[in-house]
Amino acid sequence: MKDLSPKPGDLDPIETASRDEIGALQLQRMKWSLRHAYDNVPFYKKAFDEAGVHPDDLTSLSDLAKFPFTVKQDLRDHYPFGLFAVPRQQIARIHASSGTTGQPTVVGYTKNDLEMWHSVVARSLRASGLRAGDVLHNAYGYGLFTGGMGVHGGAEAAGLTVVPVSGGMTQRQVRLIEDFKADGITVTPSYALSILDEYAKQGLDPRDSPLKVGIFGAEPWTNAMRKEIEDAFDMHAVDIYGLSEVIGPGVANECVETKDGLHVWEDHFYPEIIDPETGEVLPDGELGELVFTSLTKEAFPIIRYRTRDLTRLLPGTARSMRRMEKVTGRSDDMIILRGVNVFPTQIEEQLMEVPALAPHFQIELTRPDRMDLMTVHVELAEGPSADARDAAAKSLSGKVKSNVGISVKVNVTDPGQVARSEGKAVRIVDNRPKEN
Repeated sequence: MKDLSPKPGDLDPIETASRDEIGALQLQRMKWSLRHAYDNVPFYKKAFDEAGVHPDDLTSLSDLAKFPFTVKQDLRDHYPFGLFAVPRQQIARIHASSGTTGQPTVVGYTKNDLEMWHSVVARSLRASGLRAGDVLHNAYGYGLFTGGMGVHGGAEAAGLTVVPVSGGMTQRQVRLIEDFKADGITVTPSYALSILDEYAKQGLDPRDSPLKVGIFGAEPWTNAMRKEIEDAFDMHAVDIYGLSEVIGPGVANECVETKDGLHVWEDHFYPEIIDPETGEVLPDGELGELVFTSLTKEAFPIIRYRTRDLTRLLPGTARSMRRMEKVTGRSDDMIILRGVNVFPTQIEEQLMEVPALAPHFQIELTRPDRMDLMTVHVELAEGPSADARDAAAKSLSGKVKSNVGISVKVNVTDPGQVARSEGKAVRIVDNRPKEN
């Protein structure tokens, strides 16, 4: 793989500032953000007043723990514009969730918000190893989803040539990567595997592709998956993190020279880790739920937003800003099977250890009698004969039993039989009877 490490002058000055400088900037901006939310969003004024706190009570960063949390239901309860802090006429853009699991969550951006968003995405793309003049194949979905438009604006701000492909039409994805000589690709890791399959179908060697780096986000993925993708494409694979409630993609990003966790762009987003049960703030290094407070957003300030993502905060390495470990799962994606907590990434880790199996999988939960049953649907890899099916199933179920602590049924199908995703992967299908 090509060395994509930054050269002198590639970084923003704040990326190498001292922790004291970063902390002073955060405190200044946090005071403004709390006051902005309190003065302009009735929800926050009511929440702060009921908690007995006022923006003036913040005299140190640790004082943030006195303020109440914001959760996704709060956004749904104030649909569509109830949490905006500026008049609707000042909103330059609106994004929203699909709303397939309830009322959509709506977020808005002023012109300054969009410029800030593009600047942190540009910083993320530079951290990934891309430079002005490189070609970026953007396969994130466009539209109300923040991924496509967010990356697009940041890529243009970074001086990249953007190919706005969006998701779908996988045959065309491969053709455009090859014809346009893409240096980088932004895509979900699960859809990257579908693109990899398409290379094989077209008889092309992905290691000969022009791609130098893949920037993957929108769903948890493991370091085993990173190795699989890097080996298959002979390119770097780095993690990008974001969520629409905070800004979209570009909240944090791995640095290609270290790949040791995602540096949070702390000059705009203040991270905390809390105990998901008690809400207590945990010290850096401990695993818990990630919480964010925006420091510079005008249209849609967010105070102590509970992301439900599970990770830990670590000291900076390639940059001064703290790192967050790769997200291991979401507290609301956790499966409790016969008393054992299980995340899809744990199943993925074991799957990647079985060479006869392809890295496509889906977990089905059923209750054939009084006990819950987990079935892992997975595919036989190209190459091994059908005779390897039983041995592969036995190997995976044994690894899950030994390393995760649960018994699962493994259904090994022919290649191409597990549902593919052109966006976020649907890892869990719950077919258990609904409780009355």
